[in-house]
Amino acid sequence: MPHGSPLVTILVIGLGLAFILGTVASRLGCSVLVGYLLAGIIIGPFTPGFVADQELVPQLAEIGVILLMFGVGLHFSVNDLVSVRAIAIPGAVVQVILSTICGMLLGHLLGWSWGSSVVFGMTLAIASTVVLLRTLQEYRLMDTQRGHIAIGWLVIQDLLTVMVLVLLPVMAPLLKHDPHAAAPDAWQLVLAVGLTIGKVAAFIALMMIVGRRLIPMMLHYVAHTGSRELFRLCVLAIALGVALTATEIFGVSFALGAFVAGMVLSESPLSQHAGAETLPLRDAFAVLFFISVGMLFNPGILLHHPLPLVGTLGVIMVATPVLTVAILRLLRQPWQTALSVGAGLAQIGEFSFILAALGVQSGLLVERARDLVLGASILSILLNPVMVGMVNRVNAMLDRRALLRAGGTAREDPTAKLQGHAVLIGCGRVGSLVAEGLRAHHIPLLVVEEADMQVRALRERGLDVMLGNATDPGLMQLLGLDRARILIVDIPDAFEAGEIIQQARGLSPELDIVARAHFDSAADYLSEYGASLVIMGEREIARAMLDYATHGTASGARVAPSST
Repeated sequence: MPHGSPLVTILVIGLGLAFILGTVASRLGCSVLVGYLLAGIIIGPFTPGFVADQELVPQLAEIGVILLMFGVGLHFSVNDLVSVRAIAIPGAVVQVILSTICGMLLGHLLGWSWGSSVVFGMTLAIASTVVLLRTLQEYRLMDTQRGHIAIGWLVIQDLLTVMVLVLLPVMAPLLKHDPHAAAPDAWQLVLAVGLTIGKVAAFIALMMIVGRRLIPMMLHYVAHTGSRELFRLCVLAIALGVALTATEIFGVSFALGAFVAGMVLSESPLSQHAGAETLPLRDAFAVLFFISVGMLFNPGILLHHPLPLVGTLGVIMVATPVLTVAILRLLRQPWQTALSVGAGLAQIGEFSFILAALGVQSGLLVERARDLVLGASILSILLNPVMVGMVNRVNAMLDRRALLRAGGTAREDPTAKLQGHAVLIGCGRVGSLVAEGLRAHHIPLLVVEEADMQVRALRERGLDVMLGNATDPGLMQLLGLDRARILIVDIPDAFEAGEIIQQARGLSPELDIVARAHFDSAADYLSEYGASLVIMGEREIARAMLDYATHGTASGARVAPSST
């Protein structure tokens, strides 16, 4: 069947299949990533039917990686990276070395040379940036301390990968034990390492000194034109342009280049607006990444090499997380952080494919090793959401125990002292205003917040705060909803809010529940689940404007006109 436009065909068939299978996976209680990967397998070369362009899909997927890392950088400041350096740098380096040793031992057991085994071990030691970031986003851990450690860990792994990619061609003769090949000169190795470090340092310095001023200045200039379209184009041009410059001139990966660009822009007041403008494209192209991974999977490896595949998967999903947890515990991190980071790293992806391809090209790896890497990658990405879900349940149990221990004499219920109190779920920009208003009226308040850094800030302001996700049934039982006067659900995600409202209504049928919504359909959805009142921002804005236009008064706070 001929296809006149491979790009359009890939987008229509690939995204269409991803949507259908992702929806099915979600309905079955699985991660949507499973559906995306299955879509890639279906349109891949190893299954009958339509076969997508194997060169075009990975290139489109690179755009998803760039936009994803740029978005992460927008929420991750330089100070956040510096704050976790004492954990991320030694932790990631030690983990990569130990995971490489485990993979090296497996390769030797499979009968490969030590040189081939070293390269094989390296491919199993580097986690997929996209998979881990999607996991952090899905479980709302991006703005937590454990999320910052995981992101810092990824940055160090990325830098190590860049170093390996530079050194591998130089070290290939030594690793192959070729008697006719000249051993690499010591100065050649030093020069290669020094040049790589110098390029990375030059790129980061350029972004910190020049980009830190130039990029926000460009965005502010475009924002003042009043054109949303130009602003969106400016953001995309910056993200893609910096990533390409980082790769072509400084030898830095697309992912790291885009991350640094986002991190530089994070200090600008326009960073949130920039992130919102790139979100739709970022999600769409990130889906293409998982489709491209699925296309690489040859199901025949499950039949031809089952035991080596199980061993490879064991290194990725058993050895690496165990080592990561042990390292983080030695670095005095709590069990919740150690388990979350360890589970998130229990998969491999794009960097492993690049290393495996370079290993085959250099004659260090056989095709069978690359097939094992690809097969284990697919299976680890499929199984990783299951592992992360189990770890989150364990963490929820540990959090509940910590809450009970912190409850003083009221160990059975930390909220036993509260009566007629308000429970506020989420304390963002809207929630903070609600909290201050309730305090001004001397209404007892209990806040539930899942970002541990936000929790510390709220406690410093004298608020009673519980750390955790309100969708956890165990946590909901600790809120004293049977004694509360009102529950305020201040989270923008309608599906999550609906789950919280449904649980709360089951615990306290007469409780007043107020929620927020952005759309009419979301408002109807929350009302069906038991919300007493759903407030939609656009309606309240229109009502205040109408009151002022018709009566000369408005209930909202006045804002002074801009002087610009």
